[in-house]
Amino acid sequence: MSKLRQVADGVWVRQSEWVWSNSVVVRGDEGLIIVDPGINGSELDQLADSVDQLDIPVVAGFCTHPHWDHLLWHSRFGDVPRYATPAATRVATEARERAQAMAAQSASGVPLELVGLLAPLPADGGPVPGEIIEHQAHAVGHASILPADRGVLLVGDMLSDVLIPLLDVRQDDQPAAYAKALDLLDEAAARVDVVVPGHGAVAEGPEVAARLAADRAYIDALRRGEEPVDARLGPHADWLDRPHRSNQEQARGR
Repeated sequence: MSKLRQVADGVWVRQSEWVWSNSVVVRGDEGLIIVDPGINGSELDQLADSVDQLDIPVVAGFCTHPHWDHLLWHSRFGDVPRYATPAATRVATEARERAQAMAAQSASGVPLELVGLLAPLPADGGPVPGEIIEHQAHAVGHASILPADRGVLLVGDMLSDVLIPLLDVRQDDQPAAYAKALDLLDEAAARVDVVVPGHGAVAEGPEVAARLAADRAYIDALRRGEEPVDARLGPHADWLDRPHRSNQEQARGR
């Protein structure tokens, strides 16, 4: 059983068995903020047990982007506001029934009535500590969190060691959007020692720059119309073949 692991001052991570998904807990001035909790009901229960042991109240949730596996919640976390960027909130609200259906299909024991209940994050960030970095790569209104003075960057579905960059088929010119997003994350990553992706291992030290370089190389190859040379692709990860081909088709403008 995966337990909460402290990766920086006031920042803890718990990894799910489902696509190596990371739930993140951040201590703010007012209490805890739970970021992208998941994935199935038993894991949400285990996460709640670990949060209880911190003996700090949960004051809010945060969703990095409006994909179903980042829209989950559990009553044990409390009836507190769950925030996302205004753009992500709009998309999640419009597609809530679809997200509930996908959660029902892929995650057992999830409280479906709590899926996708989001509110727009206030302009001042509300209880979420630090800087919100919004971009349009991977999903509308995708946000990373740079907590102040913690040395850690939470990047949602970016900079993974197991997932290639996944382009949003609902948005135009995703390769360019992804390149811009990587520029923003590169600037933020220069101020941290730890990066927590939505899926995969936490990156520390030199691995942070390596993740940025891997995603840049993949996107640059797509934009040149070339086949990327990427360690995340291959027979060991044939489940990525379909999204990879989709990325290539989108990059070619199909």
